[in-house]
Amino acid sequence: MELAIVVAVVVVALAFDYTNGFHDAANAIATSVSTRALTPRVALILAAVMNFVGALLGQEVAKTVQGVLTIDGVSRNHGLVIVLAGLVGAIAWNLTTWYFGLPSSSSHALIGGLVGAGLAGGVTIEWSTIIEKVVIPMIASPVVGFTIAFVVMLAIMWIFRRRNPHRVFRGFRMLQTLSAAGLALGHGLQDAQKTMGVIFLAVTTAGYYSANDDHLPLWIVLSAAGAISLGTYSGGWRIMRTLGRRIIHLDPARGFSAETAGTIVLYTTAFAFHAPISTTHTITSAIMGAGATKRFSAVRWGVARSIVTAWVLTFPMAGSAAALVYVVCRYVLQLP
Repeated sequence: MELAIVVAVVVVALAFDYTNGFHDAANAIATSVSTRALTPRVALILAAVMNFVGALLGQEVAKTVQGVLTIDGVSRNHGLVIVLAGLVGAIAWNLTTWYFGLPSSSSHALIGGLVGAGLAGGVTIEWSTIIEKVVIPMIASPVVGFTIAFVVMLAIMWIFRRRNPHRVFRGFRMLQTLSAAGLALGHGLQDAQKTMGVIFLAVTTAGYYSANDDHLPLWIVLSAAGAISLGTYSGGWRIMRTLGRRIIHLDPARGFSAETAGTIVLYTTAFAFHAPISTTHTITSAIMGAGATKRFSAVRWGVARSIVTAWVLTFPMAGSAAALVYVVCRYVLQLP
């Protein structure tokens, strides 16, 4: 039964990675598509390729996610069911927010799911890791993303204040190809690694690998990279409309500013702090920051309020769903 549960965890983890891809596809391409810098299909292909490449660039975020739970004092099957329940809880919240077109965080859904299942299963929750690597970056990254986008857009407005707006926007449409590619690379660097960390947690719990290994197995890296790329190519059109048009109508310069700010935050947190931040939070706040340079009233703050509500609910809702799944699985499998 243990092998069957391990296989189930890996399959569900890759399914989560796939839903992460189509749920977050809008993060990388919504601004470029809404400003007509890229067509939707070209943007999706670009995002899918760059997501795959980004997933191969590091493993530090994966190790942070792996360290959220310390599964000891329970049987291997028990530990594997906890990981499985955490994944199912995260997928349930991802699909719910996707259905309503709300750009919530797949990353925080995953962490919330793991914590909820871990609490229900009675294993050790590494709260210091969660506070340092998840909660603090969760609060700081949107603020930093908003600020950087606001400052970058102000600089652009000042530098090009005497230029022809149509020519300036045409140039920024071309630059958005680079900024969108950079943002998609950062998304792969961040989000694919989270799935890698969960799969590695499962296989180490089952005893197939040592948790102290310096590098993740290549099959985990490639499968996670492939799953998130396929999901990205499938697209998340509901959320794309929210990010690209409902928050604020973006022009190419503001789209470039938002994508540049998001890219800076994603790379810095991944390489410098090894923190699994939310790409959704980051790019959404950056869009608001770039849009606020037009005037603060130009941002549709009612839509922003709905998005923030989804952010706040992500941890408890994904955690509750995961705890429920854990209880059901434990009963069905008749675990002690």
